[in-house]
Amino acid sequence: MSRKKILVTGGAGFIGGNFVQYMVDKYPQYDIYNMDLLTYAGDLTKHKYIETKDNYFFIKADIADRETILELFKKEQFDYVVHFAAESHVDRSITDPGIFVQTNVLGTQVLLDSSRAVEVTKFVHVSTDEVYGELDFDPDTFFTEETPLQPNSPYSASKASSDLLVRAYHETYGLPVNITRCSNNYGPYHFPEKLIPLTISRVLNDQKVPVYGDGKNIRDWLHVIDHCAAIDLVLHEGVNGEVYNVGGHNEKTNLEVVKTIIKTLDKSKELIEFVKDRLGHDKRYAIDPTKLEGLGWQPTYTFETGIAQTIQWYLDNKEWWEQIISGDYQNYFEKQYSINK
Repeated sequence: MSRKKILVTGGAGFIGGNFVQYMVDKYPQYDIYNMDLLTYAGDLTKHKYIETKDNYFFIKADIADRETILELFKKEQFDYVVHFAAESHVDRSITDPGIFVQTNVLGTQVLLDSSRAVEVTKFVHVSTDEVYGELDFDPDTFFTEETPLQPNSPYSASKASSDLLVRAYHETYGLPVNITRCSNNYGPYHFPEKLIPLTISRVLNDQKVPVYGDGKNIRDWLHVIDHCAAIDLVLHEGVNGEVYNVGGHNEKTNLEVVKTIIKTLDKSKELIEFVKDRLGHDKRYAIDPTKLEGLGWQPTYTFETGIAQTIQWYLDNKEWWEQIISGDYQNYFEKQYSINK
């Protein structure tokens, strides 16, 4: 029997990178293909320890390059696609919306067309709770899979658009798909521009930590390994055409998150610096993951255990995030893969 081939797009990013490692380790009987364009947030240094494994392969490609992607799908005949690749930083989408439409919408369409061409067994589209817009501060209100899509940033609008394309390809062409929508992720290998790693790195260097507005915006925090387990379950057990929300049951204000990190690292709250609020800054996200729990998933990390583990990881892996901040990580591909160019 031939080995199953799983294509993971965006596998040099934060969540996709953790998922690649999770799958390579858990399923030696699968061949895991990591495809990434290696934009500013694409980091291959995190995969050094799996590069020598027989079931791991890396492909540098742009998901919006229709000719290249279609040719690749026909050559490799992938069985499964797990689609993470996306421009994902809200602030950057406010500055330059165009690249978000190019990658997140048109790139997703290219992948869907290519998946149809080779009749993949399952296409899992990894989305975000931000497509639902925002909630008020009522602790009894949550996003469900039936919540209308009301994106408030160019980033979330581009993700909502790609979600609708995925749904349409299932309804129109019968493509076997699932969509997952997760809350805010955190954990190892989180790119240093995001709230938690940014706070950790700046606090360790006794630098001011910028907090938008009054810091009272609420997010539901999900450890990235819990998210990987959820996607793995949906890939294998998800009902075709269904959406599954993935939430961590860990609602915290941004200010609470920052203060927790400062306290854990035994630093001064004087490092907190409130800055002008982000344009269109959503008040609160909170997910009801009951539907996914019905498949057998439960988060294993509380925020307290997860943030402690994450902080310790950043303390133990300073070399990784320091070379990210310095930009040295961007030279890794050229050094490691120059023979394949």
